[in-house]
Amino acid sequence: MPEDYEYRGMMAQAWDLLRGDTSVWPDRLYWRALIERDGEPALDVGCGAGRLLLDYRASGLDVDGIDNSPEMLTLCREKALAAGVDVEGRLFEQPMEALTLPRRYGLIFVPSLSFQLLMAPGVADAAMARFFEHLRPGGRLALSFRSRFWSRRNPPAQMKWSDWAVLAEAPRPDGLVFRRWYRERFDFEAQFQFEENRYELLRDGAVIETEFHARFPSVRWHTQAQARSCFERAGFTGLRVTSRDSFDPAGPDDSHFKIIGVRP
Repeated sequence: MPEDYEYRGMMAQAWDLLRGDTSVWPDRLYWRALIERDGEPALDVGCGAGRLLLDYRASGLDVDGIDNSPEMLTLCREKALAAGVDVEGRLFEQPMEALTLPRRYGLIFVPSLSFQLLMAPGVADAAMARFFEHLRPGGRLALSFRSRFWSRRNPPAQMKWSDWAVLAEAPRPDGLVFRRWYRERFDFEAQFQFEENRYELLRDGAVIETEFHARFPSVRWHTQAQARSCFERAGFTGLRVTSRDSFDPAGPDDSHFKIIGVRP
């Protein structure tokens, strides 16, 4: 089991519950459209507990998944078993920068900003090279990006922590309640977000268990030009930059965008 993975313990246990109903998230239709149009077989990078993968597998799409968290993959298998979805031989515990799989794909997609968890440019470039090698000629790579994690109207001060706030709270089936506290700060020069999370388990309003999770930094943001450069350095061509979860071209000020590139 790798030692350096983020989604563990109470973070993993509470992940699905605290996000609520993700079936209505608009990126679900976006990634499905890519797979159905030109992507099978497809690879879901950072598949986690199967938010997208299980839905696509249930509908018969040829999709594999990788994640570096054994705990999230265990949850994915448990959910697949409960839903009657076959994931045998479909899930792989690997970091994206060391991707080594037996198949070559028509589409590799990295949803939920997972590519931005790679902080060092060398590690990001290594992941891009592995994606390139795992695509068949003419295959496509699609990545999700954000270039801003704060309100345009109220940018925070450099490296100043926000106040602690409850980000989410939800009851478990057994009546216990998960609660997530969160605070963040930003290094605008290095383009890093830092975050701290405190997970609590409550019974009748009283905290009975607590876990603290922090990653310094947690996310590196990319401008559209920087994100395009990642693709170009890896050898991808025919780049398309689209806005949010649509196929509309992204405007220069769009801070939520996706890029699709082709392996020649």
